Amino acid sequence: MAIKQISVFLENQPGKLADFTSVLSAQKINLRAISVAEASDFGIARIIVDDVFNAVTILKSENYICTITDVLAVEVQDEPGMLANMIGILGAEGINIEYMYTILGKKKDVAYMIIRTNADEKAAKILDSKGFKLAMNQEAMN
Repeated sequence: MAIKQISVFLENQPGKLADFTSVLSAQKINLRAISVAEASDFGIARIIVDDVFNAVTILKSENYICTITDVLAVEVQDEPGMLANMIGILGAEGINIEYMYTILGKKKDVAYMIIRTNADEKAAKILDSKGFKLAMNQEAMN
């Protein structure tokens, strides 16, 4: 019940993020979501794209260091308390969220929370049992 996320190491300098996104754009890779975390000398861009294999192939050919990670994409209704409910369920089961960011789907009143936990398989089973829908692949978030 996981989708593929690409993590890319970027120099923490002006223009590097623009260069990176331009590489994807020039190759017609659709960037569906991005989260950027920085440190003093480098940053990590975590991205969800429409074509993981081609994106990684292109990025590596352009000398970017990148890895593929499985993450959960949990459909959350755009209503007060829904995110708190999801997070509370995981916390009550002893599951820690390592990081999280949002991707907007094309469905009205729905967002997908991209989450990485210390126990993704367990988290997926618990959320599924509580009625949360998990995307099985990038296309499922359309």
